[in-house]
Amino acid sequence: MKVKVKKLRPEAILPGYASPCSAGADLYVAGQSVTLQPGETALIPTGISLEIPEGYGGFLYARSGLATKKGLAPANKVGVIDSDYRGEVMVALLNHSAEPRTVEPGERIAQLVIAPYLKAEFEESDELCQTERGTGGFGSTGK
Repeated sequence: MKVKVKKLRPEAILPGYASPCSAGADLYVAGQSVTLQPGETALIPTGISLEIPEGYGGFLYARSGLATKKGLAPANKVGVIDSDYRGEVMVALLNHSAEPRTVEPGERIAQLVIAPYLKAEFEESDELCQTERGTGGFGSTGK
């Protein structure tokens, strides 16, 4: 699959896979350094926009190294880029650590996974089929 990428800044880096079997392509900081205080969220520019094919979405996930070593991860846990969005890809990065953390231009800050999705047709109903689980939620199926 080919996904067109438009550089919005000359220093922007195109997404890239770290290994042949990587599911996520790394996204990079474009622009200037950003320092996040503990508990702070900042929108980090990538300097790119995407043309994701219809029927697919772009899903932004944390980079495990950045999350474990610096305590930085997407604030919304998983970002969603719709196929009709053409604006700059921004990563809402949250500092979970107790120390100020800085991201530098060219640093990898998130992973982009392109995946298909199903479009549901929602239909109101007075009844739903019964299941063994029923209405049990939040921890009801395990210890």
